[in-house]
Amino acid sequence: MKKIFITGSGSGLGKEAAITLARRGHTVYASVHYEEQIASLMQIAEKENLDLRVFLLDILDPEQRKKILFYDIDVFIANSAIGNSGSVADVPIDFIRSVFETNVFCNLSMIQLAIKRMLEKQKQGRIIILSSLVGRIPMPFLSPYCASKFALEGFATCLRQEMKLLKKLSGKQIQVCLIEPGAYATGFNKENNEKKYEWMGTDSYFAPYVNWIQEKEVKVWNFLEQKPYTSIVQRYVKAVESNHPRFRYFAPWWQAMFVQLGRMLGM
Repeated sequence: MKKIFITGSGSGLGKEAAITLARRGHTVYASVHYEEQIASLMQIAEKENLDLRVFLLDILDPEQRKKILFYDIDVFIANSAIGNSGSVADVPIDFIRSVFETNVFCNLSMIQLAIKRMLEKQKQGRIIILSSLVGRIPMPFLSPYCASKFALEGFATCLRQEMKLLKKLSGKQIQVCLIEPGAYATGFNKENNEKKYEWMGTDSYFAPYVNWIQEKEVKVWNFLEQKPYTSIVQRYVKAVESNHPRFRYFAPWWQAMFVQLGRMLGM
């Protein structure tokens, strides 16, 4: 059984993953962003007698990020993410900056702290980074989120190669994995898409066409979004428990297949 530290576990896939991993007997340190998210997780933990320890952590706060240094952990899951949307041609740059601050810079800071702790204590560990299938093929009007996931894909690839070299040189081993969810009906995707309509109807080159775009998007997301989340939560489990983890875990399979096909065709 492993000791797992996961961020962003107050809702959505992070919450389901934290509960599932605890049910499988792991010790799970589950950080949440909002105080009201603690109660539902603690209720499940107490009812099922799970080793699920829930606490507040704002990854935007450098001092709060250091909380990870007080835990002996085998696995760190960088699961925190926010999103925003809009046309690249006119989306406010501050919206993009905000997404990158959370999804890229703060997650990277947490990853560095996790590696520091792992190498100091047990000389090994595993880093699991939540990316997305749109971190491989982007979607129109979702650029702030897509670009942040593209950045994480690049950092994760470099980190994996560097940690392999570290193992060869020192014997210390940090394994690196990516989890790439497709579209799941957590509410996250639709919430991010709707953000652009707060301003795009008046302050965008696409303002005259907003109604048409919105109608098309509703149809696309209704077709794409999956529920339940079992297929992707099982990828969290495999990334944590496999003795020889793959670099990429993704679901649902049919969305991943289209992504791979699209990349082969140069999309």
